[in-house]
Amino acid sequence: MDINSQIDLAIQNFDFEGKVIDKKPLKKGHINDTFCIVCETENKQNKKYILQKINTNIFKNPDELMENVVNVTSYIRKIVIENGGNPERETLNIIPTKNGENYYKDKDGDCFRVYKFIEDATTYDLVQNAQDFYESAVAFGNFQRLLSNFPANTLYETIPNFHNTVDRLNKLKEAIQKDAVNRVKNVKEEIDFVLNREKDCHIICDLLEKGEIPLRVTHNDTKLNNIMIDNKTKKAICVIDLDTVMPGTLLNDFGDSIRFGASTALEDEQDLSKVECSMELFEAYTKGFIEGVKGNLTDKEKEMLPMGAKIITLECGIRFLTDYLQGDTYFKIDRDNHNLDRARTQFKLVLDMENKWEQMKNIVKKYC
Repeated sequence: MDINSQIDLAIQNFDFEGKVIDKKPLKKGHINDTFCIVCETENKQNKKYILQKINTNIFKNPDELMENVVNVTSYIRKIVIENGGNPERETLNIIPTKNGENYYKDKDGDCFRVYKFIEDATTYDLVQNAQDFYESAVAFGNFQRLLSNFPANTLYETIPNFHNTVDRLNKLKEAIQKDAVNRVKNVKEEIDFVLNREKDCHIICDLLEKGEIPLRVTHNDTKLNNIMIDNKTKKAICVIDLDTVMPGTLLNDFGDSIRFGASTALEDEQDLSKVECSMELFEAYTKGFIEGVKGNLTDKEKEMLPMGAKIITLECGIRFLTDYLQGDTYFKIDRDNHNLDRARTQFKLVLDMENKWEQMKNIVKKYC
């Protein structure tokens, strides 16, 4: 069955308000197929919905994934209402199927879900200025605040060991040993870079295991384009794309935002002289995140925020390097050595952070 036929069948199984009058694909998103569904109500008003085909190649257990999403959004919705906010705009709202399920599975085993469309708000793919980055930080900090009392241990790991840096390091060592495509000889310097920081790979995992930092609900994809920005106020209103919501540490969420958003170059930049961690953007994000969290950070978490940025960047570089050594089997590539270029940008960022370490720590102290 082609995707359009699948979408038509899925539409028939959801409890939309009104009659469907239009459907169109949305290009944003690299994982799920996403469509905008427009319905006309009895009073001739248009209502929009987001319909997504869940990528079950990546998310192999949609029951667990959707249970996570339902539990987290329901929890946020309750708090937003208690605080006098607007639950239609400040969290995702799931539309059930006609059978009352939180997603629909067709005869081929493909899975679909529907959210209410958030009107008069936009997502942005790139950080245009420090204010954009600050707004995303406030939103992700607020996300942590809203879920600070949620029992994170009740959530499923939708992707096991996703941010287990020790496990990522071990997989790199396995790839080095196997040398499946005879590439180890090309990357001695990069391998040494990682192995010289082997102790660093254990820091956050060990803190979590020992209970020195709390287990929290984490988003695990804290990019600017997962924030809805109000078109009028230009303020962040809602965190979206909750597929990777899992138990973890907020240091990873903070760190991944810095890794992606505070870099002065693209993730696959070949000219490493262009790659730096911008202290202006690091400060903007740190300020916004701490404001958004509103005191819901332990002293140890505050102290370790710079380490969160460094370790998640190192981890990402390890993942790219591992994939390069395995023959580019996970990340999509557009050219020879694409994953190696990606690994090198991450390692350059790590080195730049190390060179600016005191500056990063002082920025955190300033806002904590």
